[in-house]
Amino acid sequence: MAASRRPGRNHLFIPGPTTIPDRVIRAMSVQSEDHRSPSFPELAKPLFQDAKMVYGTTEGTILLYPSSGTGIWESALTNTLCRGDKVIAARFGQFSHLWVDMAQRLGLDVIVQDEEWGTGADPEKIGEALRADKDHAIKAVMIVHNETATGVTSDVGAVRKAMDAAGHPALLFVDGISSIGSLPFKMDEWKVDCAVAGSQKGFMLPAGLGLLCVSQKALKVAEGGQGGANDRLGHVYFAWSDQLNANKGGYFPYTPALPLLYGLREALAVMKEEGMENIYHRHHVLAEATRQAVAAWGLKTCAKEPKWNSDTVTAIVVPEGTDAAKVISHAYDRYNLSLGAGLSKVAGKVFRIGHLGDLNELSLLGAIAGAEMAMIDCGVKVTPGSGVAAASSYLRENPLHKA
Repeated sequence: MAASRRPGRNHLFIPGPTTIPDRVIRAMSVQSEDHRSPSFPELAKPLFQDAKMVYGTTEGTILLYPSSGTGIWESALTNTLCRGDKVIAARFGQFSHLWVDMAQRLGLDVIVQDEEWGTGADPEKIGEALRADKDHAIKAVMIVHNETATGVTSDVGAVRKAMDAAGHPALLFVDGISSIGSLPFKMDEWKVDCAVAGSQKGFMLPAGLGLLCVSQKALKVAEGGQGGANDRLGHVYFAWSDQLNANKGGYFPYTPALPLLYGLREALAVMKEEGMENIYHRHHVLAEATRQAVAAWGLKTCAKEPKWNSDTVTAIVVPEGTDAAKVISHAYDRYNLSLGAGLSKVAGKVFRIGHLGDLNELSLLGAIAGAEMAMIDCGVKVTPGSGVAAASSYLRENPLHKA
């Protein structure tokens, strides 16, 4: 008779949701309370200030919604844009495709700049389009900072430089769902106008809390700049004005996701204790160790060049004739390891190791060992132990935290 219980824990190495620190889980174990009580602002108000640390901003405004990151995308678009507005969107993976799809379904005129999957946004191409837009009909540029489908990170700073060089006033929207909290993010320096994040990635929380950081420029546009506030795309649940009015007193316009707010408070404390620079360094070291393992296996990543490498997720291309979906399902069934699946154009061609959130060297080595065993079991010709050896050698020489 097959065992009905699987000992040990599931090893979660998809690129989000990520493993939740035990102290954050404990912080979320709270009884229901009155979210309109006089004491509630003691919980809520500090969150709007403390979350700025993660975005790299002192000037931005934080909004918190009981939502996934997709809802925050919609909030960014509908509060600032009007039906028929032109926007530029770089598309180079499944999640950048979904943002294009949303913008089109909302009634925006999307200028899609398709790039090869495995690469990212092209700042020069964006700059050319903006320079050609003499009448400033283009109202926004939409960039996915970290494309989890392909394990690619785009250079948002370079996009901002291209926009400035073109002398164009378009807003800059950045999807940082799988980057913010794990990769360096410079909201103020890059002059990002709307930065989208989700609780289930670098913030190390369950899904369900959407975080949005908005520039002063974007707030002015939402209040009635270009096109007039009355011409905005429809929005009620995601209205900034309702949120901001309630947030002033430390409240929300509707019932908040209370346990997630307590979790966010604790997660921000965890991040502050480690320090953002240490967090960024740790993610880079773990990512590079993963790439060392891939090279030792004789395989390639989906990212076409090192400059595109993501430090939160590595998409690994399996040999031709191998079904990556079988490797993923075998890893789960045999070793209780959850790996990320290939999406859309790369379905069946890649599996993904997510290395973001609350993890260290030994956590990662477990995932690399499990992926290695699953590949061998599925007929992929890699040398047993090669990936683990390469990763462990790198990790021994490169501490997770700088001295």
